Amino acid sequence: MSLSSTQQIQSRFPRYPISIPAGIGFACLFLIAILSGLRAEEIVNVVGSSAVNLPVADAAQILRSELGLEIRINTNGGSSAGISALGDGVAQIAMTTRPITPEDRADSPEVNFNQIYIGQQVIALGVSADIWQGGVRGVRRSQLRAIYEGKINNWKQLGGPNAPIVFFNAAEGRGVWELYIQWIYGDSKRAPLGRFPMMNSNEEARNSVEFTRGSMSLLSPKFIDEKSIFALALEAEDGKGYYPVMKNIISGKYPLMKPMYFVVNEKPTGGVKTLVDFMFDIRGRALLDKYGYFGVADLKSANPEFQPPK
Repeated sequence: MSLSSTQQIQSRFPRYPISIPAGIGFACLFLIAILSGLRAEEIVNVVGSSAVNLPVADAAQILRSELGLEIRINTNGGSSAGISALGDGVAQIAMTTRPITPEDRADSPEVNFNQIYIGQQVIALGVSADIWQGGVRGVRRSQLRAIYEGKINNWKQLGGPNAPIVFFNAAEGRGVWELYIQWIYGDSKRAPLGRFPMMNSNEEARNSVEFTRGSMSLLSPKFIDEKSIFALALEAEDGKGYYPVMKNIISGKYPLMKPMYFVVNEKPTGGVKTLVDFMFDIRGRALLDKYGYFGVADLKSANPEFQPPK
């Protein structure tokens, strides 16, 4: 496999403070609520992707506590269910990891779908230091599938040391697992289940790889430290290998990622606007960072000319 010229993760990803002075934060949110016409009894129904839900659920708790805004979230059915719920008038916000399609618009012609790009979910294949130092720097999709099916079980089969492959899988059904399996199989129903220990968070995956020789797991590049954990290059459609660095994320060449959107009808108002605005403010950006996502601020910081995907 031909690798890109970037041989290791060189970008450092910004972290945002989780909190700002309480008085200032409350005052800002209170002003937002007034300007957007928020009513105390308003309920905002949000339906869709479980991946997008992680920071949104935290934001909902904050807004409920500070403003009394009731935000009800349902992740059953994922992105498509969210878009259908918005089209049917059941939800005010759809959380999706795919763009709106012409078919979506045709199914609900009375709805003016307004797609708001929140950020990017990016998944890295992180390996322990002994594997990186043993010469394994990249992997093909076909090889990952063989690992998943137990056909490749030793790093020497990938040009590395003679050591068994210890794979810590993402918990089956999580957004991370779905993205990975969709990439290597094309359909999650084709993947064998229950073969590997399952990780429920970036932190759990990071700690497992850091303290286990010969290991690999799925986690956000923001949890790769290039000391105890290293990210492998992945083969893309052009046959070249790309590391999960900013330039490859922004260009779209890194293959294991997907966009995250809010979709609303027309322009957001009231409680919908309050939630949308919060996700782009400092505390909302901190929540995206908490779960390892790349928000618009991250991407524009790396490249001021970055334009969100349509």
